[in-house]
Amino acid sequence: MNDITRRKIVLASQSPRRRDLLQAAGLSFEIRANPVDEEDYPATLTVDEVAEYLAIQKANAVRDTLTREEIAIGADSVVILKDKIYGKPGDHAEAVAILQALSGQMHRVITGVCLLTLDKMVSFSAESKVFFHPLTDEEIDFYITRYQPFDKAGAYAIQEWIGLCKIARIEGTYTNIMGLPVDRVVEELEKF
Repeated sequence: MNDITRRKIVLASQSPRRRDLLQAAGLSFEIRANPVDEEDYPATLTVDEVAEYLAIQKANAVRDTLTREEIAIGADSVVILKDKIYGKPGDHAEAVAILQALSGQMHRVITGVCLLTLDKMVSFSAESKVFFHPLTDEEIDFYITRYQPFDKAGAYAIQEWIGLCKIARIEGTYTNIMGLPVDRVVEELEKF
């Protein structure tokens, strides 16, 4: 599996979930991330375009550090409910508000990915739909207090309690909801 690309893979992300997904897929990589403001994107973008735009920014942020043998993977995920992006909550109250909005609803998770070398760039987005069961205020408070989802878009992680107990179903890939559509990344790396 490590021969998927002759190039060394550089993950342009600090996300522990993306790191875990690439490791689980058997890929060797190095983490090399420069911070990108995830709230800074052109107002002209549609909500469906934001994740891919941010993924490109993350890959480009490490471009100057790449050698000819390296390929960077930049990625960003957004949670969208009724054409509104729900980012990472700033505090407990904001996490409560986000989860109350998602309760009993279907929302979309779009992950943008950018594969970048010194002479080539490929970017794409993947979408998954997540259908939440209704959440009580007590369940929301329990989840936030126990799991501290302040570094997660939409104030939750599918691999935690909320995903196990309060998601009715998903359409699309589980790994995309975690933060990286691994199947599509591997497919694009094979083509690269």
